[in-house]
Amino acid sequence: MAGRINDEDVKAVRDAVPIDAVVSEYLQLRNAGGGNLKGLCPFHDEKSPSFQVSPSKGLFHCFGCQEGGDTITFVMKVDHLTFSESVERLAAQAGITLRYEEGGYNPAHQRGERIRLVEAHKVAADFYVEQLAVSPEADIGRKFLAERGFDQSAAEHFSVGYSPQGWDHLTKYLRGKGFSDKEILLSGLAQEGRRGPIDRFRGRLMWPIRDIGGEVVGFGARKLYESDNGPKYLNTPDTAIYKKSQVLYGIDLAKKDIAKSSRAVVVEGYTDVMACHLAGVTTAIATCGTAFGTDHIKILRRLLMDNGSARVIFTFDGDAAGQKAALRAFEDDQKFAAETYIAIAPDNMDPCELRLAKGDEAVADLVQPRTPLFEFALRQIVVRYDLDTPAGRASALDEAAPIVARIKNSGAQHEVAVQLAGMLGILDTQFVVKRVAQLARWARDRGGKGPAPTGGGGQQPYDTAPRTPTGGPALTLRNPVFATERELLKLALQRPELVSPAFDAYGVDEFTAAPYAAVREAIIEAGGAEYGLQDAQDYLVRVREAAPDDAVRAMVTELAVEAILRRTVDENYAGEQLVTVRRRAVVRRIHDIQGALTRLGSHGDSAELAAVQNELWVLQQYDQALQVHGATAL
Repeated sequence: MAGRINDEDVKAVRDAVPIDAVVSEYLQLRNAGGGNLKGLCPFHDEKSPSFQVSPSKGLFHCFGCQEGGDTITFVMKVDHLTFSESVERLAAQAGITLRYEEGGYNPAHQRGERIRLVEAHKVAADFYVEQLAVSPEADIGRKFLAERGFDQSAAEHFSVGYSPQGWDHLTKYLRGKGFSDKEILLSGLAQEGRRGPIDRFRGRLMWPIRDIGGEVVGFGARKLYESDNGPKYLNTPDTAIYKKSQVLYGIDLAKKDIAKSSRAVVVEGYTDVMACHLAGVTTAIATCGTAFGTDHIKILRRLLMDNGSARVIFTFDGDAAGQKAALRAFEDDQKFAAETYIAIAPDNMDPCELRLAKGDEAVADLVQPRTPLFEFALRQIVVRYDLDTPAGRASALDEAAPIVARIKNSGAQHEVAVQLAGMLGILDTQFVVKRVAQLARWARDRGGKGPAPTGGGGQQPYDTAPRTPTGGPALTLRNPVFATERELLKLALQRPELVSPAFDAYGVDEFTAAPYAAVREAIIEAGGAEYGLQDAQDYLVRVREAAPDDAVRAMVTELAVEAILRRTVDENYAGEQLVTVRRRAVVRRIHDIQGALTRLGSHGDSAELAAVQNELWVLQQYDQALQVHGATAL
């Protein structure tokens, strides 16, 4: 056990390392007046800075969570160290040699575990760098870097190294530096072999991963040899000092410029970070073998200070994997106060490939904010649906509207809802705005747990079919559109002579309630309403047998026995139902075409525009005829 650190030495450490210099390694500080500084608290989530630092007093305090203390306390809390480990870290920074009350000068084996693991990583990083620089075996690594546009000075700037192919080169080197086998194993630099520890990384190009304070806490290792059966990239396993979800590669180099410019660029790999920095994009960072998530956001938020001008730009490949990564990033978008964007390079190149092909300027141009991340996410949803059909637009809206509803800024939410209406070709923008607002209200009522399911009670655009079939009476009571469809189906089943032959020309899509569309399909399968003129009883049997499941079969029975709403049921009444259902279908189609014209705009093919405009004119004339002449115009 290490002895107690001499009190004079502890005081010397406090005096030697300014608290603002230590805290600013983890978050951006700004003038708070009265000689104090302020920033976003690293110990709890907050939108406005309540964390204050007093350099003159050497103290910090958060008025939000009540955490406070001196420089040593801050390091203890932010890095989860013991008191001794924190003093030792700060002493190392200040060049102070510590004395211990019990045991004299602190020998290496007495140092705190975390400090020892960090030291082991620093020694390993230096070892790997030297191997890359001088070892003949490392020529394959130097060639790999050169092929990607990185010379020796670039490798040195990022401390890139090489791990020899042998089983225990690093392990022996660390032993020679005084590290025990236990420490080497705990660090993740080695793993247990049949005859003791063996190197975890062998024959690979090595990138040191540093925490925000600049300490090496892990490595990312790239495969170089075909004979290597391991993964393309191998990372340090989770250890006492390394959690892959809590580190960002390049954050130590980028943090000052991120804080200064209120801008961060998130790329996908180590070489992409290198390419960006060498191209002048010094705010580039990357995750380490995991998706960008909540812990990464916390790191960036403390640097960005969540001011209104902050920007986070994600670069992803344009392939399916890149799109999936972008959508994962969007899941956490609202945890930023910063605006988020996505940049996709031409020909799906990553920043490293782009720099090699087109130079530094192309990389710098790539990461200029282009497409808002929410817009990209919405377009990835919308493109999967057939927007030329009401059902396609309804389904796209059902999936996209909850995403827009998650936008916390009400003004931005309204604006994006209007954009969504344009993407879908829905002319009634207020319908989409109201739908989004309704989902947002449900989310607030549910305590921020997200919008309520879209299938339960939500309106459907242009009376399109709900996703889940529901019972007839509930639909009849709620919606006059469904009531008319229900009435027409009852006539077709009970009084086919009043609606034939016109009814048999009606398409399934003219019935917008899903269960009624299914009944219409069953009538077609049974030979149509005209068959009911031959044998009414057998007709109903055939329709029931044509039903695809028990639910539709029960609906057929229900409609066949339910009373028709009008006491006097005649051709006039049947004609009214036929005309109403048909006119609504025509109006929906008119909306479809008008939406298509909106999407085509002035840039569409002239022949295509002319054809669409002609179809619109024909439908408008047909609708006018139905209004004037009723059933005779069918």
